[in-house]
Amino acid sequence: MTFRTCSYETELTQTLKDGHWPEGCGEELRAHVKACANCSDLVLVTQTFQSARSESEQALLRASPGPLWWRAQLQRRNAATERVSQPITIAETFALVVYVFVGAVLVASQYRHGLKWSSWWAEIAPARAFHFLSTGSGQVNPNLLLLIFGFGVLGLVSILVVYFASEKS
Repeated sequence: MTFRTCSYETELTQTLKDGHWPEGCGEELRAHVKACANCSDLVLVTQTFQSARSESEQALLRASPGPLWWRAQLQRRNAATERVSQPITIAETFALVVYVFVGAVLVASQYRHGLKWSSWWAEIAPARAFHFLSTGSGQVNPNLLLLIFGFGVLGLVSILVVYFASEKS
């Protein structure tokens, strides 16, 4: 490989850049390119890159706009789906956190009272459906009232969270 520069190299580069090769240049420059290996390589490489560029531009112009339109529509639909599902995801997360908290409080309460799961389920048995609020002595069971009230408040708060989350989007 030689690192010598040719005196015709700048003139040849400008001729190639302007697109005047070989018709728009003089006979002397064409004769020099046939004789000089560096200049002939420069012509070969430059013409190869120019033809590849023009082919890619032509392929781009011939391409159908259908796939591009289809991708844009798909992207628009995905963005709309994400915007619509965001409030629902927020509400689901809130409900999950609240239900886990209520479950933890219920387990902690039952653990503190001696884990009487079988007696608690017996109070809610279908045979006693109308009497589940009262204890055996005719008094109202405050734990079950608190449980019913808690689920009611949870339902109302969940509805409000969904409403306000959908208002912002």
